[in-house]
Amino acid sequence: MHARQRLSHTQLLQLKRWNTPTVFNGWEQITSHDSAQVGINFEPTTDFMPQMGPMVGYAVTVVVEPSNPQHPKDFPDNWMEFYRHVASQPDVPLIIVMQDLDKPNFRGSCWGEVNANIQRALGAVGCIVDGCVRDLDEMTNAGFKALASRMAVGHAHAVPLRWGEPVEVFGQTIHPGQLIHADKHGFLAVPTEDEPGLLDAAVFMDRNECDTLIASARSAAGKTKQQIADDLAKAAAAFGRNAQQKFGKSGEFGNE
Repeated sequence: MHARQRLSHTQLLQLKRWNTPTVFNGWEQITSHDSAQVGINFEPTTDFMPQMGPMVGYAVTVVVEPSNPQHPKDFPDNWMEFYRHVASQPDVPLIIVMQDLDKPNFRGSCWGEVNANIQRALGAVGCIVDGCVRDLDEMTNAGFKALASRMAVGHAHAVPLRWGEPVEVFGQTIHPGQLIHADKHGFLAVPTEDEPGLLDAAVFMDRNECDTLIASARSAAGKTKQQIADDLAKAAAAFGRNAQQKFGKSGEFGNE
């Protein structure tokens, strides 16, 4: 990971209190990137532990190809070397981001009870795997969350091939050290320059929604539909003004 000022454990814990769409709503206000193209998964993900809520951490990237029987022979020490790589990361929550070169013809899973417990001991809170997972109950018991493509029975010839380089998962490129927020909706990989303002933006935009659009909709009882529509128009205008004053952007209900 690059040496930089990362978010504090307190800030990460606060981010974890919000779902990923809420964090996205804040992020799109502060980023210079196209929020329809950068950071988000383009393909469906499955959150196999939705009851654990969101996970937040910094990416540790790795590439595997479980279908190839030669890899365990050629790289017999790679698992231990990869564990050392994970152990060498800064003392922050980590998310292992794994690209499976067998996609879409998956053959096995690197993730199960053993690897979940090992990675949890090394500081990882979960994984995003463009491939398979197994031992779901045991992984959950380890406190290790997983977003993946599907489940698998076996592990095939799973060996880490490369790590510490950009990977492509679910149609999105993720770089080592990127801050990731993920839940049952998918994931957001945050560009480094957007980290400092992320929490404030997410909290502000959630409050902005609650104070304007949601408040207007929840106060609709006894009103005519025309009155409801008029009130919603006023609320949308207020929502946009608030965002514009804070960020110079007017949010999802206004013109950028």
